[in-house]
Amino acid sequence: MATYTAPVDDIAFLLTRVFDFDATMAGLPGFEEVNAELAVSVLEEAGKFAAGVLEPLNRSGDEEGCTLENGLVTTPKGVAEAYRAFAEAGWCSLSGDPEYGGQGLPRVLQILLDEMLSSANLSFGLFPGLTRGAVEAIGHHASAELKATYLPKMISGEWTGAMALTEASAGTDLGLLNTRAVPNGDGSYAITGTKIFISSGDQDFGGNVIHLVLARLPDAPKGVKGISLFLAPKFLVHEDGSLGARNGVNVGALEHKMGIHAQPTCVMNYDGATGWLVGEPGRGLNAMFTMMNAERLFVGIQGLGIAEAANQKAVAYARERLQGHGADGTPGPVAIINHPDVRKMLLTGRAFADAARALAVWTALQMDIADRHPDATVRREADALVALLTPVVKAAFTDFGFETAVASQQVLGGHGYIREWGMEQYVRDARIAQIYEGTNGVQALDLVGRKLGLEGGKLPQRFFALIKADLDAALPAAGAALVTPVAEALARLEGATARLAANGGAIEAGAAATDYLRLFALVALGWMWVRMAAAATGEAATPVLQRKAVLARFFVERMLPQTLGLDAALAHGAPSLMALHADAF
Repeated sequence: MATYTAPVDDIAFLLTRVFDFDATMAGLPGFEEVNAELAVSVLEEAGKFAAGVLEPLNRSGDEEGCTLENGLVTTPKGVAEAYRAFAEAGWCSLSGDPEYGGQGLPRVLQILLDEMLSSANLSFGLFPGLTRGAVEAIGHHASAELKATYLPKMISGEWTGAMALTEASAGTDLGLLNTRAVPNGDGSYAITGTKIFISSGDQDFGGNVIHLVLARLPDAPKGVKGISLFLAPKFLVHEDGSLGARNGVNVGALEHKMGIHAQPTCVMNYDGATGWLVGEPGRGLNAMFTMMNAERLFVGIQGLGIAEAANQKAVAYARERLQGHGADGTPGPVAIINHPDVRKMLLTGRAFADAARALAVWTALQMDIADRHPDATVRREADALVALLTPVVKAAFTDFGFETAVASQQVLGGHGYIREWGMEQYVRDARIAQIYEGTNGVQALDLVGRKLGLEGGKLPQRFFALIKADLDAALPAAGAALVTPVAEALARLEGATARLAANGGAIEAGAAATDYLRLFALVALGWMWVRMAAAATGEAATPVLQRKAVLARFFVERMLPQTLGLDAALAHGAPSLMALHADAF
């Protein structure tokens, strides 16, 4: 199989031509000296590490898997060494807070690094990704003492992080969790309970593992309002920052999974583990959602990363595999990339990946604006747009990413089903991204049940207005053949949004949710294609610019029409979904 190549040329196109990255950074305090040239040079090096160090461990790590013996987790050969090299090179601290030793670079660079890690080795990327999410929760909600103790070594990568939410009886409904936290009388708590599905629950890299654990205080009420968040390290920490005694944080078992075999997904036992409260009592979900929202965007990028890698491998195979006569009558055998159906699968994956990367960059720019813009109103507006798009990025990117992995496997035919070619691993690894950090059905419910109502229902309208303005501005360069279909799809989305607002009710929202989210995503990706097509005109066409023009047309003609069917399904509402009695299934 061909090796992964980081899409640096595509990134450069986005930062220099589609988004005015330099001007945006110049207006954000602390980022004035960050520009596209610097960003691309950093990401070029990241791509080299991903392709040269991490991808060679992807298949071997999948085949070897993690092991648990005498309570100790061992990751596959080479993973611990690769992680230490990753941390020593400074990649863990890329976007970390400089106050605690981070480099303080923009979220845009972080998200694009996450894509490369996900393409090269999804299991590996979870270690720094989950650590960064834990850092965000601690940074936003923990005491100054906890921040000073834990953040520097977590940001540097010396220590890793994990989030412990799920229990056997409490998955999506965290109000059912039973883990307890009892005050010790010295400001700490004794945490007792069992959590399942805990990614990066332990490792053999050295250092510490910092668990953020949801638990109930003794007098806590039932339901989600009784949940608090606690920090429980694998090893207790002395006042000088050195590691002390082993805490009561133990791995009871490793989950046996469909994919991400090189990632230790643990059953964690907290046996009177010493922990400290993060945030306010009874507001654990508020603190944990800081981490979960960051992780949901990260998981969406995993879907993009898998799609990029799988599509690259499928294209390389299709160029070399000779089979059949040409569709134009060329005597065979010909490379299968000449067959229309193979081209459709390859183009569909590429049209998704390029537009998804553009939407990810746009979203990351909003995150940077929300963090640093001098105008508080601009910060709030940007933050709200990120909130609106978070479930869309998580669910749509992972759905389309999985579909791309399956289509790429199909391009390889029987070889795609055989382990030694590596494509079936992408399918297995990609599947979890649709499930963890809140299933995609839950993301869709979040979109229709919560996010559409933000700002009194004006938030989606503000987002739609942004798209309309960009479509109008792009019309002279992109042309009506591209702009008009996207504008019509946007009108369908606006109509579906208005129907949801008018009909209301949990049943109608639940019936519409997943179709609505996909409709929303297709319109957002079409918006990105119009912007890219407009940016690709006006100069001598390079291979990158030529590809953008063709892919934009393909997306509008062959993928965007899905919005017609989705809109028709949404118009019928819930009755046919709810008509059959449960006993009649």
